Amino acid sequence: MSNDTTHNGWTNYATWRVNLEMFDSISLGDVCVLDTSNVHEVADNLKDTAEQLIEDGSAEGLARDYALAFLSDVNWHEIAQHLINDANEE
Repeated sequence: MSNDTTHNGWTNYATWRVNLEMFDSISLGDVCVLDTSNVHEVADNLKDTAEQLIEDGSAEGLARDYALAFLSDVNWHEIAQHLINDANEE
């Protein structure tokens, strides 16, 4: 087993998976980001958006709790920087 903790070029599996499933086909405007140059603001908005998607799309219980706990492993700044870079290329 490899000691490499990255996944498909991302910090970890959680970051890769959340980006792929929740943010891969969106723009920053889709997550109501006011200042796209502020990576911290973008990261906070992405985290809030992901939490809201899970809360709105699932019933209370163990599965929701696990999904929300999974988000704690996400590198939100990495996803934010990726989206900022994509926006700047457009």
